[in-house]
Amino acid sequence: MPTLSKKMAEAYKVLPKLDAKSLANSKYYKGGFEPTMTKREASLILGVSPTASKSKIKERYKKLIVLNHPDCQGSPYLASKISQAKDLLEKK
Repeated sequence: MPTLSKKMAEAYKVLPKLDAKSLANSKYYKGGFEPTMTKREASLILGVSPTASKSKIKERYKKLIVLNHPDCQGSPYLASKISQAKDLLEKK
C-alpha cells in the first residue's frame, strides 16, 4: 500500500493542470442553445463555417446525425437541433 500511494502521488504531479484559462481556450462550445437558432449557432453545431457550401453542410450533417440519431441511442433533442441547423444553413 505505501508504494501505491507513492506512485499515485508521482502520477498526480505529472498530470496537466486544469485552470480557468485552459478551460476557456477549449475547443468545445460552452453555452446552451439560443431561443431562435442563428447562422452562427447552426455553423457551430455542424462544425462548418457560416458560408460553407451545401455539399459540406450535407456531409457534416450526415456524420453528426448518424452519431446522434435516436434509433441509435442518440438524443432526439440533439438530432432535432442538428436537422434544424442543416435546414437553416441550406436556406441561404
